[in-house]
Amino acid sequence: MRQATVAFFLLVAGPASAAENASEHPYRSAYKKETFGPKAIVRSAGGAVFGQITNHPKEWGRGPAGFGKRVASGFATHVVKNSIEYPIAAARHEDLLYHPSNKHGFGPRLQYALVSTVVTRKTTTGKKTVASGRISGAIGSGMISRAWQPAAARTVGAGFASAGITLGAQAGANVAQEFWPRHKK
Repeated sequence: MRQATVAFFLLVAGPASAAENASEHPYRSAYKKETFGPKAIVRSAGGAVFGQITNHPKEWGRGPAGFGKRVASGFATHVVKNSIEYPIAAARHEDLLYHPSNKHGFGPRLQYALVSTVVTRKTTTGKKTVASGRISGAIGSGMISRAWQPAAARTVGAGFASAGITLGAQAGANVAQEFWPRHKK
């Protein structure tokens, strides 16, 4: 736990001296970009539009105030997810990037993309390992986000459902990346 806390501090606060700046952790800039960049805001707004259409949670209503709550909730959940995922992945030397397979055929490529949601490689050895940063981020954000949800959504089951949706969205993104046409350079 202490190692993950130190890793989080270094990711967010940065190095204390110019000498440390030269060996800045590569996830620091990725954390900032992925957490607070334009894609994060677009994703949060997209999720809010879906929530607005389905009126979920219904306690927030369909008006502008409900939409604002959905955007804020989606963005806060995203920040919590990344604030758990990146330090754990950094401490465990997990590669957070998706690397397309060299497999042939629909089935093997689909399997690779789906498994890559919960299995990654070590940045130090290249060996396969459980993607504990990604899994912890999904579960942690699903549970923590219950704190600002309406009373009906403040259940452990709803937290796990949210984690499942997060991992499912990651699996979908992996599949899209796997099958998106690649251009050879």
